[in-house]
Amino acid sequence: MALLALGGCARICVPRPAHVRHRGAAFAFATLSPSRGHAAGDWVEATSTFFEQDTRPIMLFDGVCNLCNGGVRVVRENDRNRRIRFEPLQSEAGKKLLRRSGRAPDDISSVVLVERERSYIKSEAVLKIMEYIDVPFPQLAFFLQFVPLFIRDFAYDNVANNRYTIFGRSESCEI
Repeated sequence: MALLALGGCARICVPRPAHVRHRGAAFAFATLSPSRGHAAGDWVEATSTFFEQDTRPIMLFDGVCNLCNGGVRVVRENDRNRRIRFEPLQSEAGKKLLRRSGRAPDDISSVVLVERERSYIKSEAVLKIMEYIDVPFPQLAFFLQFVPLFIRDFAYDNVANNRYTIFGRSESCEI
């Protein structure tokens, strides 16, 4: 039911949860904290420090994909209140957050949005990210959520599987 409240009136009528505001740089990365000796399989607990002082969600993206880097730029430009942090999937923090999300640490096939209590992948991640940024994206996400998930993910997978061929790749992460 979370997707039913993505945008439109639900987004306008209900105030968003308060997120820690970021001061300083134009965007933020998730920062790695020293390991506290957690069990190898307990990735939610092992990555809980990512949300201790900053509760904003973290967008994981393929740092060498031109399409993904362009998507990060669009999100940054339309996120005036800096509600989202960013982390490349290839980074150590990205790998830990992938495991937290139930994905293999080397799986760079999808954008992932990691919130304190939940993670989103593929088209659900894109819609959830759109919910956090400025108009008209939350309203667009509201309408897109009515497209069945299997159709959205089919379209997402087709673009994701061909992203290097269509958009190219860079030697390193732009941010």
